Amino acid sequence: MILLLKKISRRLGMTPIIKRLLGMDNPPPPAVAAATHASAAGPTPDALAYGEKLRNEQAHFAVCENVHNLPAIFHYWSNKYLLPDIVSCGFANPDLFFALYLEKTFGGDVNGSRRFISIGAGNCDTEVGLAVILQERGYRNFTIECLDINATMLARGEALAREKGVAERIRFVRGDFNSWRAGGRYDAVIANQSLHHVVALENLFAAIAGALNEGGVFITSDMIGRNGHLRWPEARAIVEAFWAELPIEKRYNLQMGRQETQFLDWDCSVEGFEGIRSQDVLPQLLAHFEFEFFYAFGNVIDPFVDRSFGHHLDEANAWDRDFIDRIHARDVAELAAGNITPTHMFAVLKNGVPGKCNFSLGRGPAESVRHVA
Repeated sequence: MILLLKKISRRLGMTPIIKRLLGMDNPPPPAVAAATHASAAGPTPDALAYGEKLRNEQAHFAVCENVHNLPAIFHYWSNKYLLPDIVSCGFANPDLFFALYLEKTFGGDVNGSRRFISIGAGNCDTEVGLAVILQERGYRNFTIECLDINATMLARGEALAREKGVAERIRFVRGDFNSWRAGGRYDAVIANQSLHHVVALENLFAAIAGALNEGGVFITSDMIGRNGHLRWPEARAIVEAFWAELPIEKRYNLQMGRQETQFLDWDCSVEGFEGIRSQDVLPQLLAHFEFEFFYAFGNVIDPFVDRSFGHHLDEANAWDRDFIDRIHARDVAELAAGNITPTHMFAVLKNGVPGKCNFSLGRGPAESVRHVA
């Protein structure tokens, strides 16, 4: 189980994870359009801002080969609380979540032909892993297209695909998901920790809906909290109450390199696209698709198990374990009561008429939206 959860820790979205998402059939919003089609008079301020964010993010992840490093206390929390839940849903880690629903598209026909695309594939480690899983299960007639804007990361993916013996199953496509046009139809679209990087969500989701074959699915694991991964006021109040219990030496922000006597919320979207429209992801999915599966979790626990402060907490220390256990219990209680909303989700979506949606926390996707006053 612990080995399985090490894969979970890489993919639950508790850290900034570069994964670009595909684009749209409709025109992109002004900032995106301006960045691509600057007028003869020169780029607009919106275009300049978009371009600067794009350069910052590409430069950061071009040299980042391991974007999933998380503290040991995260593994303690996820092993104890998340693993039993997701196992009951039929998968033991995020890769197996994607594999489960990709395999369902074959309908038991091991010789069936299927075409998949991954939006914002980054280093393509998930996609290569999925190709390996499907091949080991006897499937041979499929392709997974990996779309990302970062050529360096795609090159890593191509090398990994060759190393793992699945190069013929993987295609590599460089492009910005804010201007992508589907080159055909797909049996499944996957997006792993990429939606919270997207500026043009409305156009993107319309493009995905239009690219799905009849019966096709959109499979995603992503973040759905406040923009920039900030805390909504009701959640921040609870975070600050637990923050007051932390010994002063555990309040040093390892990522920002600063002491935080008081909890300082940080807008992660300032320099790049991290969490740029994360609070809009769930409402826009509801507007464009029907949900087949929805598992949401987490909120107040996030800053205490993430990289900024989580490394200060030691699972071998009884006080630290109790502290995380109490935060998790409060998180679950507040989520169940509807006082706060989840910040993470696994979801499977489709076109067509509403059906029965399996969901967690006793609340479906619509009830998990945090409405802005």
